[in-house]
Amino acid sequence: MASNTDREMILADFQACTGIENIDEAITLLEQNNWDLVAAINGVIPQENGILQSEFSAETIQGPVFGPAAQMSTSTSTASPPSSSAFRSVLPSRPAIERLSRMLDFKVEYRDRTVDVVLDDGCTVGDIKQILENELQVPASKMLLKGWKCGEVEDTTVLRGLHLPKTSNLYVLTPELPLSSVPGQTSALQESLNQNYLLIITHREVQRDYSLHFSGSCTIQEVKRNVYDLTSIPVRHQIWEGWPPSVTDDSVMLASSGISFPCHRLTVSRRTSPVQTREQSEEQCADIHMISDSDGEDFEDATEFGVDDGEIFGMASSSALTKSPMMPENADNEADALLQFTAEFSSRYGECHPVFFIGSLEASFQEAFYGKARDRKLLAVYLHHDESVLANVFCSQMLCAESIVSYLSQNFITWAWDMTREANKARFLTLCTRHFGSVVTQTVRSQKTDQFPLLLIIMGKRSSNEVLNVIQGNTSVDELMMRLISAMELFSAQQQEDIKDEDEREARENVKREQDEAYRLSLEADRAKREAAEKEMAEQYRLEQIRKEQEEEKEAIRLSLEQSLPPEPQEEHNEPQSKLRIRTPSGEFLERRFLGSDSLQVVFDFVASKGYPCHEFKLLSTFPRKDVTQLDPCRSLMDLKLYPQETLFLEAKELALRVSVVCCTEEGCAEEARAALTR
Repeated sequence: MASNTDREMILADFQACTGIENIDEAITLLEQNNWDLVAAINGVIPQENGILQSEFSAETIQGPVFGPAAQMSTSTSTASPPSSSAFRSVLPSRPAIERLSRMLDFKVEYRDRTVDVVLDDGCTVGDIKQILENELQVPASKMLLKGWKCGEVEDTTVLRGLHLPKTSNLYVLTPELPLSSVPGQTSALQESLNQNYLLIITHREVQRDYSLHFSGSCTIQEVKRNVYDLTSIPVRHQIWEGWPPSVTDDSVMLASSGISFPCHRLTVSRRTSPVQTREQSEEQCADIHMISDSDGEDFEDATEFGVDDGEIFGMASSSALTKSPMMPENADNEADALLQFTAEFSSRYGECHPVFFIGSLEASFQEAFYGKARDRKLLAVYLHHDESVLANVFCSQMLCAESIVSYLSQNFITWAWDMTREANKARFLTLCTRHFGSVVTQTVRSQKTDQFPLLLIIMGKRSSNEVLNVIQGNTSVDELMMRLISAMELFSAQQQEDIKDEDEREARENVKREQDEAYRLSLEADRAKREAAEKEMAEQYRLEQIRKEQEEEKEAIRLSLEQSLPPEPQEEHNEPQSKLRIRTPSGEFLERRFLGSDSLQVVFDFVASKGYPCHEFKLLSTFPRKDVTQLDPCRSLMDLKLYPQETLFLEAKELALRVSVVCCTEEGCAEEARAALTR
């Protein structure tokens, strides 16, 4: 019985050979063959692609057959017979070995029923539908057969080509059929299958959230495959957090998985594969058997430079299956493409690598060239090519060297692009022509595949961007550092000039700002003075208008009183008369005769008609001194002893009040002064 470590190695080799990403499926196939790697591979790989040697027993395969392991023991490699190769091409003269057919068991759910279907793997998906049509009495044309772990399939798809495990769970949907006869519980299930679930999936390595919508009929396996398209993390390397504990099978539909509706949060991260763990252990690497054929010699340096497992078998198709692309093809969104590039670069070469700028090439120009002169940096454009033999060496030994990473981080903005796919290469060449000119574009276009990777060192100038250096992949760490330092010296000289010009410009702008500020303050002061003068003039005008209105009002009252006065009696009048002589504040005298029977109010009206109203002036008598205005205005002059003649004088009430207060204060009459002020 193989140990746990051996099983992990056999599992990794089996997945690398067959391209089966689902770990459960791979383990099932290996268990069916008692963990015999050769027998399991012979049961999966089609015969026209070549077969594993039957004489290559499990005892010979104690570890993964890695070509780079040939470096560990050259003598063993040369002594091995040619038949020890893991693969042998099919000879035309040798008849093909026929594969034994496998019986597959399908458990198909439809509404409240479960049907078991057992078929040979040489049958098609349409054959399953024909059997279900007889069992469920549902037309095959109305069926949607879901639950395939490899995505959507056609009716003509042969089951053998799907690499299915012995037992599979499927379910049938019939959206075109009415649900009138379906029980309430089944209707609820069908309704949940048609609901849309929002899955917020956090990619832990790059700290990014993806919001994806799935119908309830989608399986967990389909979700994982969609996440693989976004994150480039193969399904077998995905570590998930957030699925309900009851979920143990990837074929479970979202509607029956127990996740929250309508929104559920999940987290995905990359798991270190058993092969990577094994490569990090020197003791286990020492036990790896070597391959002695020519394919092994071609990959002597593969382990040192981080070649994927699939390359060890000498098959380009296996390599493509085990190595995710650095960028998606036709990468329209440069930011998303660079997120995938960074994640894949980290998974291949480790976390110690330059910090790649996430954004468009134009945005990297803004970051590097268009800040303040002291903050500007050089731009390093890294161009990767997966098919170059120098790619792994350049990345692992030079670009990821600590000295290079530190120097690039301090002095450069690093932007990256993958030139492996023709569509992505054409997109970069278009950007190159737009920003650097046709000469640089032709230089990049003329580079052969084995001359990649390239590192373009670019310096921003006032009118254009200048490419200082084009560093090819066939260089050393020391040479790379020297070229970076040389470019930095040129940049520093230009930067000092830019700093000097910027300082002079800022000094001029500061002087201009100070002058503008002084001018602005002067304008504001003038404006404030003008506004104050205008306000004062307006206030004076308003007061003048009020004064005029008051004078007009007084004049109207005076005229009214003058007209309402009784006529002055003649001297020869028989009735008693009183002659009053009134001194005004200006020293003039007002004289008039009144009838002795006239009331005191007539005197008040006469004084007011001359411009001295009683509310502003007091009418005082001399001996004894008394305020006549305080007397009863209805009493006659004879009653008030203002007969036959009397001299009175007018005094303004404010003046009289002040005189009264002063007199009372000098005499110590505080109480009388307060009473006077109150009045």
